[in-house]
Amino acid sequence: MKHSLYAGAATLALMAGAVQAEGELLHAVGEGSFDWDGYSAFAEANDLSGESLTIFGPWLAGEGKSFENLVAYFDEATGSNSSYVGSDSLEQQILIDAAAGSAPNLTVFPQPGLAANMAKNGYLTPLADGSADWIKDNFAAGQSWVDLGTFENAEGADGFYGFFFNVNVKSLVWYSPENFEDFGYEVPETMEDFKALMDQMVADGETPLCVGLASGGATGWPATDWVEDLMLRTQPPEVYDDWVSNEMKFDDPRVIAVIEEYGTFTRNDDYVVGDADDTAAIDFRDSPKGLFDSPPACMMHRQASFIPAYFPEGTELGADADFFYFPAFAEKDLGTPVLGAGTLFTVTNPNPAAEAFMEFLTTPFAHEIMMAQDGFLTPHLGANPDNYSNDTQRGQGEILTNATTFRFDGSDLMPGAVGAGTFWTGMVDYSSGAKDAATVAGEIQSSWDAAK
Repeated sequence: MKHSLYAGAATLALMAGAVQAEGELLHAVGEGSFDWDGYSAFAEANDLSGESLTIFGPWLAGEGKSFENLVAYFDEATGSNSSYVGSDSLEQQILIDAAAGSAPNLTVFPQPGLAANMAKNGYLTPLADGSADWIKDNFAAGQSWVDLGTFENAEGADGFYGFFFNVNVKSLVWYSPENFEDFGYEVPETMEDFKALMDQMVADGETPLCVGLASGGATGWPATDWVEDLMLRTQPPEVYDDWVSNEMKFDDPRVIAVIEEYGTFTRNDDYVVGDADDTAAIDFRDSPKGLFDSPPACMMHRQASFIPAYFPEGTELGADADFFYFPAFAEKDLGTPVLGAGTLFTVTNPNPAAEAFMEFLTTPFAHEIMMAQDGFLTPHLGANPDNYSNDTQRGQGEILTNATTFRFDGSDLMPGAVGAGTFWTGMVDYSSGAKDAATVAGEIQSSWDAAK
């Protein structure tokens, strides 16, 4: 299979820490439990001999290689000659290439904000008719994904531009199965059960939570994830949307109440390791280690799917550490919302191969071959979960497919001065006891007003 670099993004991106990996067929066609019938049907319907496809995305190293392995199957099926270039400077480079008229055929954005700006400037092509309906019918919480990929064009009209592919989950609580077994604790299924479990742990002389908010210049971001998760568990998703767009002001009583709800977990000395005022001084990478102390310093740690990278060396997932869904309130009747993030495919330079690749992404096979590699999760209801490479991915994938609502990390959707600025610092002020929730919320809103 022959791969060639394209002008524009690829040439400059390679100078900015980019990677172009050569893909391979991980399994012979027909081998394994993948949806080979769907793959064969796609191949029979798409002859792209002589066509080329260029894809620009954020995945580097192992993630880039995994994606190239998927691209190899697309080329095998269609005869297309495709290339992928990944860069850690994608956000800057794609703006340059689009303005110069040298954009790749497909661009994979790490969050929807920049994609929305690209659509507004006329640099994205709407996906094929029926794509949004397909997402509604085939993705868990399908309307959520449609909403996340729908942007205004230059004329202010809505169009469906973004197909989410490869997502992650933040609504997780990590724990030691051995510790739970020793104390006879059961995994809670509702938020009411979760709070009762924390009280039982305190009664047993144990500390429920390890919490750490320190992250260098980004200190405070773990607290924003808590607030976002709790917003989805106390308010309808439409309120969450109004909040992250500032249609509902940050100092609205509902936002203040959610910040105070966060405080019921982390501003209680009985519930957290150490002094509740000191969580902002504890590095988030170190905070889960208390799960593995002997005796344990804490029983649970709420954090996203990436946190096992900071567990002690040799920790075996499923045995030494496991997770459960950060539960919803039964009394609120808001379903099973999930907070997360992910990457979305867009068309930045249409051609037949680009259209075919977007169709390829609807096949269960395209998701299954990625599921068989590390670090991939999908809400595709038709993909066989048996193809996940391990039980941890499979369990997180099930959380996604059981979701009734999915929402993207709210701070990433806010203006940078807020979402990566005053929201972080405000949560540090609140978490340390320096300021109350109403004061913090008012200051964050003032910063948002100043950024407009």
